[in-house]
Amino acid sequence: MYNSKFSNITESEGAAQKLAVLIDADNAQPSVIDALLAEVARFGEATVRRIYGDFTSSRSSQWKQILNKYSINPIQQFAYTTGKNATDSRLIIDAMDLLHKGNISGFCLVSSDSDFTGLASRIREEGLVVYGFGEKKTPEAFRNACNQFVFTENLKAPIKPAKTTPVTRTKKARPEGAETIPKKETSPKQGSKSIPVDFLKEAVEKACDETGWVQLGSIGSYLRKVKPDFDSRSFGFKNLTEMFTNFSETFELQDRATPQSPNKIIYVRIKEGK
Repeated sequence: MYNSKFSNITESEGAAQKLAVLIDADNAQPSVIDALLAEVARFGEATVRRIYGDFTSSRSSQWKQILNKYSINPIQQFAYTTGKNATDSRLIIDAMDLLHKGNISGFCLVSSDSDFTGLASRIREEGLVVYGFGEKKTPEAFRNACNQFVFTENLKAPIKPAKTTPVTRTKKARPEGAETIPKKETSPKQGSKSIPVDFLKEAVEKACDETGWVQLGSIGSYLRKVKPDFDSRSFGFKNLTEMFTNFSETFELQDRATPQSPNKIIYVRIKEGK
């Protein structure tokens, strides 16, 4: 039977990366910092943690209360001229300095401001990864400039796991060690009308082998390349595995044993006639 720990293995980013977390205090929410840093830890190690803003302003008072707790280095930037965002300029300058020092392998840009679109594109041109974090109001241009974009609303929303129901084993021959993952009931919140099932099918078709099967991790990589802000949590699922399992009438999932490893890998394929 399916074990939830497998999804963390197949959907992780692999080896830890040294990341620079740069936060725009004017366009980020202090209330999500705990969950945000936990999300960053999924991608790598936050070796640089900086936040930019005018901390003499009352707008930044909430940030001052949590900087020491999370070891975030505040970069004070006074608003010298009305209408000019000096904070953005300082963040971009520091990002380019870090980029050319070559000590890190990726950036986490925390802002809902489209002004960082060019910065994200420039970093990617140098071959480094960019993870964006912002609210759903973040302009599409900035979201698509990142390798992956995470909506901060998804970090705050509680996830209710779907109920499971027994399912019979597939009658078709399966690779040795493979197990069929149980079906899950579809709740009203997770109805197919709100989820791009065709997009999921496209991902499977593009990444599968000649037998129609594909590793779940490969599907996740395809989805992020095509749509960097795609996140199963936006549709009420805690991870990609739960999303695919929820549509058992369209997809079949299997746990397959791996040689010389106690862990199993999840495979997905589209059911015949779907």
